[in-house]
Amino acid sequence: MDSINYTRLAPPAGARIAVVGGAGGMGRSLVNASLAQGLRVAVLDLPASLARHAPPSDCLVTPLDATNESQVRDAYAQIAVAWGALDHVVNLVGFARDRYSVKDTPVQVWDEVVTGNLKSIFLSCRTALPLLRNGTGASIVNIASGLATRSMPGFGPYSSAKAGVLALTRTLALENAPHIRVNSVAPNAVDTAFLRGGTGRIENENQPPTHLDVDAYVRNIPLGRLAQPEDIIGPILFLLGDAARYMTGQTLYVNGGMLMQ
Repeated sequence: MDSINYTRLAPPAGARIAVVGGAGGMGRSLVNASLAQGLRVAVLDLPASLARHAPPSDCLVTPLDATNESQVRDAYAQIAVAWGALDHVVNLVGFARDRYSVKDTPVQVWDEVVTGNLKSIFLSCRTALPLLRNGTGASIVNIASGLATRSMPGFGPYSSAKAGVLALTRTLALENAPHIRVNSVAPNAVDTAFLRGGTGRIENENQPPTHLDVDAYVRNIPLGRLAQPEDIIGPILFLLGDAARYMTGQTLYVNGGMLMQ
């Protein structure tokens, strides 16, 4: 077994990474950090998101609706033509809708949120697996949420979908070991357009948060503030890199101490 370079916790320079949801708030931070580490980056996201936040010119850019099987298949086919293989995939796709109690949740809202947060990651992972098997040190990081474990009223479909992401992550880890490691990161609320409805899904990404009473929420966080996108990027890059080579099927909770495991 090769020794680990502990001064570099991210994947090695030249590694090929697909960031699904790469035009969102966390996605843009991850793309920039990956490029700064010398990684080769593919950005996959909604056309509206890519139009609003164009990725850097040295990225491979592929528009897709991650809930659409044929579009996901076509996007990864473009990566296969360009690179031949993948080393890492990060699935950042997801959004929340207006808050309802479970008894008042319209079936349409339930289906939309579960599809957007769980089916999308299933499609991405399933389609990426053959490319990852041809990669080096292959790994997947799925973005879940602290709400998968610590529920809040009004987030029934979102919490359920993100709990499904954790279960899917564990199953993928078992089914694809030892060739592909699969882990997840579960943040608390991150101060991005997600809190306002989602990048590419709303007109004004700078409006006040629509899904959260921020002041009340922050009072329950020991570190005393909302997460910023950059707070989540280090844990993602760590799980992708060789320093985490003996970790699979795990979840890192990154939440300022709001949920301690």
